[in-house]
Amino acid sequence: MSAFPTFNWRPLVLLALLLGAWLPATAQPHAPLEGRDYALIADGQPWQPLDGRIEVVEVFSYGCVHCFRFQKLLDAWRAKAPADVRLTYVPAAFSAGDNFARGFFVAQDQGLDARSHHALFSAVHDTGALPRSGASPEAIAAFYVGQGARSQARFAAAMASPATDEKLNAARAFATRSGVEGTPTLIINGRYRVMGRSLEELLTVTDQLIARERAAR
Repeated sequence: MSAFPTFNWRPLVLLALLLGAWLPATAQPHAPLEGRDYALIADGQPWQPLDGRIEVVEVFSYGCVHCFRFQKLLDAWRAKAPADVRLTYVPAAFSAGDNFARGFFVAQDQGLDARSHHALFSAVHDTGALPRSGASPEAIAAFYVGQGARSQARFAAAMASPATDEKLNAARAFATRSGVEGTPTLIINGRYRVMGRSLEELLTVTDQLIARERAAR
């Protein structure tokens, strides 16, 4: 006879089995739901022709601290993105006087946007070299000279040019028809506006919608 009292393990075993059946189901991500995870854009159009790619547009603002924080997550996501996915930045041109947006388009024309994108975020949010809002064309042009622009005066003049006005208007029209209300906002193929309760969730839903668009081809 054992010197220790007997113990009935059956209830604990049953509980463990029940937990094992329940936990995996709750850990699985749900399929994206319209109205909760994304908005379907009526008559939406992509920013650029798709050419067989899946377009992910980030509507962003250099003055937005959330965009600054999101950039690190987006960099990591982009490094692992499939080859058929194209990530494109579109500045949130909510007003004609958005000099950050104007500077972005001029830098893009001059082939400086790839090298300057992170540096401008840093100048605003790390060093404070540029203010979050109200930066003058001259101050922004001076920044881009440090990124390789040849002339501060010419860069500032290009920011005020009709060609830049046209691009600003196109960005505003894209954001308006896509229902963008704040930044950062992700738009998939001009069709879906991603919604999320966290920056990480934005990318989870984006991956799900990319898979949906790929399967629909």
